[in-house]
Amino acid sequence: MKYERVAITEKAKVILNQLKAKHGNLIFHQSGGCCDGSAPMVFEEGDMYLDDSDILLGQLDGVNYYMNQDQFEYWKHTHLTVDITEGRGSSFSLEIPLGLRFIIHSRLLTDEENTVLNK
Repeated sequence: MKYERVAITEKAKVILNQLKAKHGNLIFHQSGGCCDGSAPMVFEEGDMYLDDSDILLGQLDGVNYYMNQDQFEYWKHTHLTVDITEGRGSSFSLEIPLGLRFIIHSRLLTDEENTVLNK
């Protein structure tokens, strides 16, 4: 069985696909707590500097999802589901002008997921 660290709701996927149609290739990066707290933000690919300290957690509908390794230490025992909600967040994420913002729902990994994902 294949386990994943990140998932996306159908509602959030609709908005993500609208953003892909408008902006082209995108990335998600889960912020480290500035502005909107720890939130998933979406950027045009190349608009955010990624380095060796950014970890690829997975892909959501063809969009890579990254998190800095320092923050990953806090989140490595959780599964994240990206959702969308109404309201303007205070970040630079591409969905903000739509009056929406991406949010995460998290849950602890099961023992089996933890064993596989955190070898």
